[in-house]
Amino acid sequence: MVTTETWVMLSYRIPREPSTPRIAVWRRLKRLGVAQIGDGLVGLPYDAATKESLEWVVNMIEEARGDATMWIATPTMRSFGRDLAAELMSQRAEEYRDLIERAREQLETGAPSRSLKALRSELRRIERRDHFPPPERAEARQLIGRVHQMAKAER
Repeated sequence: MVTTETWVMLSYRIPREPSTPRIAVWRRLKRLGVAQIGDGLVGLPYDAATKESLEWVVNMIEEARGDATMWIATPTMRSFGRDLAAELMSQRAEEYRDLIERAREQLETGAPSRSLKALRSELRRIERRDHFPPPERAEARQLIGRVHQMAKAER
């Protein structure tokens, strides 16, 4: 279970050139949904999966001749963990709102089968990095379910 009490932290530096490995690391971190704490310092709520995910990133950084340090941290102030969780929740809520808007557009235009696969795929991508689900998650799931029902009826 993911909580705000313990975090897996990653501090890293990657050479500027070549830029390709640096961009690959940045994209991977973005896909994981990390909290950006500072320049080259990110965190995720601790569990076995998030720890393993960041270990893979450490390997990427080391292969790019960069430096990486990973550790498990318990904030001395509970508010720090809650603030990080709120930041992650806010980021995911924004992504869900964008998805909700797209799903509503599909329901209004009446051509859901064309975009159902893309909507579902985006929902899965967001959910993979959604460590603290906001209320928008349920709404996004519900609307995509309605798009699915409309697509089924279309057949």
